[in-house]
Amino acid sequence: MIPMEHYLIVSSVMFFVGIFGFITRKNLLAVLISIELILNSVEINFSVFNRYLYPEHLEGMFFSLFGIAISAAETAVAIAIIINIYRIRENIDIRHIDKMKN
Repeated sequence: MIPMEHYLIVSSVMFFVGIFGFITRKNLLAVLISIELILNSVEINFSVFNRYLYPEHLEGMFFSLFGIAISAAETAVAIAIIINIYRIRENIDIRHIDKMKN
């Protein structure tokens, strides 16, 4: 069996790559992908802690499934917003979003 530390290392790397991408990217789609990385790392943690701490229960798996459903809904709404921004401004660069106030 794979030790829990390996899963936590992968999850931590995914989380910090997501944070780094969220802070440094200027494209709205890249920021959205970074947020998805962060959410996926949290879902990995739910599953791993459920598997190793309470293997007879499925609460962590249910939280992961709920998180996946929330991520899908959040992504659909965010992409719809990004498409509307692109239709209005023909650019999805974060630096030009403040011009939407016109």
